[in-house]
This record gives sequence, structure tokens and C-alpha cells, in this order.
Amino acid sequence: MNILQKIARKIIKQSFDLSVSTIELFSKMEPYKEKVSELRKFKNGTLGKEIADCLDNHNLTLVPKYESHDLKHVLLDYKMTAEDEIRMQAFMVGNGNHSIPSFAILLFGAILLPDLWQIFYSDFKKGKNSTPISKWTVENYAHRNLDELRGELIKSTIEQTTEFDMKRITKIGALTSIITRIFGMVFCLPFLFSSNMADLVGAGFPFIGGAILSVGGLLALSNLSRPIKSQQVTTYKNNANFMA
Repeated sequence: MNILQKIARKIIKQSFDLSVSTIELFSKMEPYKEKVSELRKFKNGTLGKEIADCLDNHNLTLVPKYESHDLKHVLLDYKMTAEDEIRMQAFMVGNGNHSIPSFAILLFGAILLPDLWQIFYSDFKKGKNSTPISKWTVENYAHRNLDELRGELIKSTIEQTTEFDMKRITKIGALTSIITRIFGMVFCLPFLFSSNMADLVGAGFPFIGGAILSVGGLLALSNLSRPIKSQQVTTYKNNANFMA
């Protein structure tokens, strides 16, 4: 790591430290310190206990209005470093958290850390392919097992990939069906004008069948083009129902 890279990381760290200190200076911190005390009481392995341990290890506490920030650090296993702060924002932007602070932090980090652009893009794609977590709160998920929650994020990625593959296979199948049936109909068309009854019967049935299958293929393509809820959203709602 060269001197410029070290300076850039120091600037990012000091910027975050200054932001947190400013928020704490103008906020009543006692309720948030009590929240951390409550998190310490959760069982080992739960998200709440891991958040408390992470904060204690770094001599930190929950930041007012940004409690979920530490939740994401622990859940996504991003460290409390300058690089991982920006990486986490890249993940969250990809995950659907299109807020001004997220975009601003990501842009700030991208300008100062151009050597990590490829890693930021990888985190962005990872967030895009994971269950949306921008609405997750400490209160709702603190009691959940951390490994199980991480497993749900991984599971959603696999399911989305499967869904994408199935849509692509269906689309290829529908196009193939339409093209082959149209060629078959064109081949049968001259025989429909024949005076021979055998030709009319022999060509008529394939022609009608080809028309029906072509319409079916068009309907399949039409259904694929409709905006549908992704498997990520379905998984997220199922998890929410499970929590309720």
C-alpha cells in the first residue's frame, strides 16, 4: 500500500469518526447505551449478542438513528475499517438502499479508493443478488441466530440464480417452439390449396396444431416480460411472516 492509499484510508476513517462524534454530541446517548446493555443479554450466536460484542470490542455504542448500520456490519461481516465501510455501502446500494447517504459515502470512497473499484463492484453485485435488508432493524432481528440469517442471504442468491436460469430456458423454449411451428405452417400451407382430400387432411391438422403452439409460445413470452416480484422479495416476505 503506497502513501497516497494510506492517506486516503486515514481521511475516510477520520471522516466517519468525526460524523459519529458529532451525532453523539448532539444526542441523548443514555437510551442507546441501555440498548447495548440489553443486547449483551442475548444468547451467544444471536445477532443481538454479536452486535454487542462487536461494539464492545471497538469501544463503540449504537449511533442514534443509525442502529441498523451496526446490524449490517455484523450480518454481512464487514469490518470497522475504512475499506469495509465503503464496501458495505456498495453492497447496500446494490441491495436496493438508494438513499442519499449511501450514494454519497460510496461516491466519496470511490474517489479516494480507486484501487478498490473492482471490489466495490463485486460487493454491489453481491448486494443485488441478496435478500433486501435495508428495512431490517435491531429490534426485529436481534434474537435471531446469526448463522441462520446469513444462510438466508446465501439461499436467496441461489434461488434467484435458479429463477434466472429457468426464465432463460423457458424463453429459449418458447422462441424455438414459435420458429419451428411457423416453418411447419409455411411448409403445410401449399397443401391446403390442394384438391386432394388426403393432402388437405394431412396438412390441415399440423397447420392448426402449429398455430396453437405458436400462440402458446407467444403467451409464454408475454408472461415472461411482465414485471413480477422477484424471488428475493418473496423470500423476504416469507421471513417476515415467519418472524410474525
